[in-house]
Amino acid sequence: MCGVIGIYDEKGVAKKLFFGLSSLQHRGQESAGMSVSNGSEIVRKKGMGLVSDVFKDGVLEDLQGPMGIGHVRYSTAGGSFEFNTQPLMAFAKNTTMSLAHNGNLINYQILRTRLEEEGMMFQTTIDSEVILYLISRYYKGDIVQAVRKAMGLIKGAYAVVLLLEDKLLAFRDPYGIRPLVLGDTPDGGWIVSSENAPIDIIGGRYIRDIQPGEVVVIDQEGIQSFPMEEEQKPKHCSFEYVYFARNDATLDGVNSYNFRRRCGEILYEEFPVDVDLVVAVPDSGIPSAIGYSQASHIPLAEGLVKNRYMGRTFIKPTQEEREMAVKLKLNPLSHVVSGKRIVLLDDSIVRGTTSANLISRLREAGAKEVHMRVTSPPVVNPCYYGIDTPSRKNLIAANMSVEEIEEKIGADSLRFISEEGMVKAARIAGDHLCMACFDGRYPVDPIVL
Repeated sequence: MCGVIGIYDEKGVAKKLFFGLSSLQHRGQESAGMSVSNGSEIVRKKGMGLVSDVFKDGVLEDLQGPMGIGHVRYSTAGGSFEFNTQPLMAFAKNTTMSLAHNGNLINYQILRTRLEEEGMMFQTTIDSEVILYLISRYYKGDIVQAVRKAMGLIKGAYAVVLLLEDKLLAFRDPYGIRPLVLGDTPDGGWIVSSENAPIDIIGGRYIRDIQPGEVVVIDQEGIQSFPMEEEQKPKHCSFEYVYFARNDATLDGVNSYNFRRRCGEILYEEFPVDVDLVVAVPDSGIPSAIGYSQASHIPLAEGLVKNRYMGRTFIKPTQEEREMAVKLKLNPLSHVVSGKRIVLLDDSIVRGTTSANLISRLREAGAKEVHMRVTSPPVVNPCYYGIDTPSRKNLIAANMSVEEIEEKIGADSLRFISEEGMVKAARIAGDHLCMACFDGRYPVDPIVL
C-alpha cells in the first residue's frame, strides 16, 4: 500500500501537503515525497524515511505554488530503494509531468518489456513509471485523452494523482479497488487523497469518493469530472477496511471504525468464549475488541502497550524486520493479564508472525488462557493489487488448516469471522467488495497475456 494526495489551493500547498502526508503515514513509512508547481515549473523533493525526516526545517520553503501532489510509500513492486521513491517526473512535448500512484499493475512486466523493446529506458523498477511513460507518450495536448489511452492498457489496481505545470489530475481504476476521495480546502481549493484524514486535518470538507474509472481535472477554472463511459461494478478492497485504513477513514461509504466494531460484535455472535478479559491488538484491533466486549459484556482491558514510535509491522519490507518490529512495538501488561483468561482480537493473520509472538509473550506475562478471534476470514490467496502477499507460501492460512494454525501460534482456540459476517459488517453489497484474498474471486484476472 501507499498513500497519495493532491491539492490545488491558490494560497499555497506545501504545508497542506506536509500535514496531509503526515496523516497518511500509516500507509507507508519507507519514503515520502512531493512535487509542487508554481504554474510554470514543477519542483520536487523526495527521499527515504518518514515525512518528518524528508521534509525538515526549510525544505518546504523551496516548494512554492498553488498545486502539488505527494506520496508515502510501502513497496510491493520494485523494492525499497531511493530511485523508486515517488512522485516520479517526466518531460515530454514541452510539458513536465509528475505522478504518484497507489496500487499494483498486474500486466506491468508485459508492458515494460514491450516498451523496452521499443527503446524505452526506465529509471526505476516500479510499475508506476509505466503509467507515467504511457501518459507522456500519448499526450498531444489533451491530457484527459492521454490518461484514457493509458488506462486502456494498464490492468490492475491504481489510484493516481498527476501534476502538470497548470493543472492537477486524479484518476482511479475501473473497479475502484484502491481508494481515492475528493474534498475542498478552507481557502476554496480542492484536495484528493487516499483517505479523508488529510481533508479533516487541514480543515477541509469531504465531498465524495472519486468514482471507479473517473478522471478528475482541477485547474484555475475549477474542477471537471470525466466519468467512465461504461459503468463498472465496483470492487473496493475489503482489506482497506480490515487493516490499512485509519479508524477515522470513510471510504466508498464504509467507515473503518464502525466496520471493525461490528466485526467484533459479529465475532462474538459466531464464536463466543468464556474468558475474563477482552484484549485488543492495537491499533486496528481496538474497535473490534470494543465490539466484542460490548456484545459479550466481558470487560475490555489494555493488555498490550504499544510503542507509538514504531511503524506498522505488516508493511515492513522483510520478515526479519517484521519479527523485530513486533517485539519493539507491543509489550504485554503483566499486571493486567496475569492469572486471567483472555480473548485477543486482531484484524488479520497473514503470515502468523505477530500472532505467535504475542501469544507466547502473553503467556510469559502470566495469562492462563489466550483465545484468538480475527476480524477477517483466513487469507488464503495472494493479492495482486497492492498488498504484499505475492506468494501462497507466505500465507499461513493457505498452507494450514485453522486447527493447525491454532497449534502453530499457540492459541487455546482460534476463530476467524465468516465471509458472510464480514460482508454484514460492511453494510454494502457483497459483490461491491474485492475479497479475492479470502475467496479467490479476482475482479481483474491476475494472469494477463
